[in-house]
Amino acid sequence: MKERLSTYGGQAVIEGVMMRGAQVCTVAIRSPDQSIVIETQPLSGMYSSRITKIPFLRGLLMLWDALVLGMRALTFSANMQVDEEEQLEGAQMILTLILSLIVGICLFFLLPAGAAYLVERFVHWGAFGSNLLEGLIRLALLVGYIWVIGFLPDIRRVYGYHGAEHKTISAFEAGAELGVDTVSQFPREHPRCGTAFLLTVIGFSILIFTAIGPQPLLQRLASRIILVPVLASLAYEYIRLTAKLMRFSWARPFVLPNLWLQRLTTREPDPNMIEVAIAAFNAMRLQEEKTDTSSIPKPVAT
Repeated sequence: MKERLSTYGGQAVIEGVMMRGAQVCTVAIRSPDQSIVIETQPLSGMYSSRITKIPFLRGLLMLWDALVLGMRALTFSANMQVDEEEQLEGAQMILTLILSLIVGICLFFLLPAGAAYLVERFVHWGAFGSNLLEGLIRLALLVGYIWVIGFLPDIRRVYGYHGAEHKTISAFEAGAELGVDTVSQFPREHPRCGTAFLLTVIGFSILIFTAIGPQPLLQRLASRIILVPVLASLAYEYIRLTAKLMRFSWARPFVLPNLWLQRLTTREPDPNMIEVAIAAFNAMRLQEEKTDTSSIPKPVAT
């Protein structure tokens, strides 16, 4: 069977890393006793369906699934660090995900839109300047939020695991041996990072909301909510495209802002963090090799 290229992804969690392949998702956690605990679960059939060939629609469905997978991995990692009576359960996980989405939309979409509307009304700015200001406020909130929480010790460690995840995937894509010393030499930024997705969403929001022009306050707020899926789809396709074009020198400037922002969301990992990331990646690959690949393409290195 002819193999097709499939890219790997991942996410940093509390004291660990989640790695996603074409068929399975694996989470490796450094437990309080310093051992590495690994959990593997199969991915939904969506990842091997025809949906992945439909531009824009695939972005919405896969991003939602990625949110659910990420929340499950985060819940698993949090439960590993606490006593049994303090652990989160299914309903709590779903509620946390919904509340996180609501807070995120209010903070990064509705608040900038409302603030820019007040400026437009009382300072008498035009619609172009107001919408541009809205985008800049949104960008400042994102960068400021990422920067401020980075001072929290627990978040700094998550950022370290984030860097370990990127280094491991980059090492594999380069065909290097997945050893701690080798992986540590690779950059902690990666063009397919979720941070890149957030920054790309903001970039498209500036373009689209500026093009819409002046709106009454309620209509303006409603449009920001309604257009979130559109922005997410555009950002997903943009990141896919730029990741494919990275081998061309003329395309690299389009990726640089995303890589710069990752300087805030990653830290240089210590050897123990890299060891966990490698364990997650190897466990995921091993499980995929055991799975029948007659109908699902096996990921290969580029």
